[in-house]
Amino acid sequence: MAVIQTRDTRTFIAGENLASAQFKFVTLEADGQVDLADAAGENAIGVCLVGGAAGAAVTVALSGKVMVEAGGNITAGDQIQTGADGTALLAAAGDVVLGYALENGVDGQIIAIELIQGGNVVPA
Repeated sequence: MAVIQTRDTRTFIAGENLASAQFKFVTLEADGQVDLADAAGENAIGVCLVGGAAGAAVTVALSGKVMVEAGGNITAGDQIQTGADGTALLAAAGDVVLGYALENGVDGQIIAIELIQGGNVVPA
């Protein structure tokens, strides 16, 4: 059974309804609030652990071993990017790598990844 192993969490204000965004990637917006990641391969600040309505406080993991929802087939060791719906996908050329899969997964499954920061881009 996979578990979360991070002490690096922050509380942000939800810029939109994130009530159903648990285990999905979120982005930090110019107003300091977080929104669901909505463009494949974009940079994300972290993974939503506790969602909420727009304007509510939400908890976001910024690094460490965290759980994310797979948006497709993933193999342990794969570089992970965000999909257009905040789910985890296999990173491709030009995508920002947000972490590394720690286990295999299929679309809709919650899997463990090692979440990283830094905006590393997969080379073309």
